Amino acid sequence: MELKLKIILLLLLSLTTILFICATVRAGEEVEYLRPPPRKAFRLPWDPKSSSQPQQVHISLAGDKHIRVSWVTTDKSSPSIVEYGTSTGKYSYRAQGESTKYSYVLYRSGMIHHTVIGPLQDNTVYFYRCGGEDPEFQFKTPPSKFPVTFAVAGDLGQTGWTKSTLDHIDQCKYDVHLLPGDLSYADYIQHRWDTFGQLVQPLASARPWMVTQGNHEKEYIPFVVDEFISYNSRWKMPFEESGSTSNLYYSFDVSGVHTIMLGSYTDYNDYSDQYRWLKADLQKVDRKKTPWLVVLFHVPWYNSNEAHQGEADDMMTSMEPLLYAAGADIVFAGHVHAYERTKRVYNGKPDPCGAVHITIGDGGNKEGLARKYKLPQPEWSVFREASFGHGELMIINSTHASWSWHRNDDDEPVRSDQVSITSLIGSGCSSIGVMN
Repeated sequence: MELKLKIILLLLLSLTTILFICATVRAGEEVEYLRPPPRKAFRLPWDPKSSSQPQQVHISLAGDKHIRVSWVTTDKSSPSIVEYGTSTGKYSYRAQGESTKYSYVLYRSGMIHHTVIGPLQDNTVYFYRCGGEDPEFQFKTPPSKFPVTFAVAGDLGQTGWTKSTLDHIDQCKYDVHLLPGDLSYADYIQHRWDTFGQLVQPLASARPWMVTQGNHEKEYIPFVVDEFISYNSRWKMPFEESGSTSNLYYSFDVSGVHTIMLGSYTDYNDYSDQYRWLKADLQKVDRKKTPWLVVLFHVPWYNSNEAHQGEADDMMTSMEPLLYAAGADIVFAGHVHAYERTKRVYNGKPDPCGAVHITIGDGGNKEGLARKYKLPQPEWSVFREASFGHGELMIINSTHASWSWHRNDDDEPVRSDQVSITSLIGSGCSSIGVMN
């Protein structure tokens, strides 16, 4: 009797184990990750400052060997000057910039300062202060040669998960941050732009942040407020330095990588200014000087998540042939609040001469994760998961790069996806450089 009871218990245990595995394992995949719950909006403690003290300090690349320093003061008469040097407390150089402000219904921004400094030495730490006021900040310029590392995270927002993502990025040794749209999630509430600037200042004041716009930057009120007025006033990018007429699309070179930032929410058809600019910019790319070609925009072209299906079809139809002809290596997008990586793909099919597309709209936004994926998984989709996190792209040399995605797992960065990527230069793809 006792033996029979043991056998029955053993069978029940085995059956329970089998049922558990069947419930948690998808065909050809590992056990599904149990995601932590969402987190509330992150709020910084009250920290009163003098009206002339610089706030929301961030930097961006501004042409060859130059950096743009941006900050906000409540004192409208505060000067737009940056003092800087290579030793703490000793400022050998001084640059004068410009300032602007904007109104949004009842909101009045502080004075927003933009000052370009340089020429600067490569791979060098500089100490600086803004408006002649402490505190002192410091940043490191990118290297002139490989290797170079990019941190990548989109759709940040201002939640507890945002703070977790930023903390993880701060732990990696990166040179430039790439953000494919949806920064503050202010959504018309303008003081949330101010709190976002404060939240990211520790990182954005120390490394260049290169951003493009998303749908949450489009705060248009008909007949009252122009769209993107907040974004364009606060986050000035090197559009003029790259021959663009709009802050919504531009390009820059860093350490052998030509990076193009496109606008998903401005005209992109064959007759648009953005299309003409993109075509001209690609024609000027020298793959001997910049063997890697990386592109960012907000709405993904390749997306097997159920969220935001088909939203970028028109942009893809217009611009994908240009990127394919130019031999784009990697394309980053956001918008979908999840992670996905594709094979090299073009025109909806795997193609060894196409780009690797990576959706990384999982920085920590307030709207939560997009958990539902289409089944079956498309042939071009390699890895997909609905979790918050960030990515790291290390360009090792002119032909090889390493990409890794780090999931936020209970505040610990867990490397969940990793792949080596080979540049299309030297691949034998005959289309590269053929621009009609």
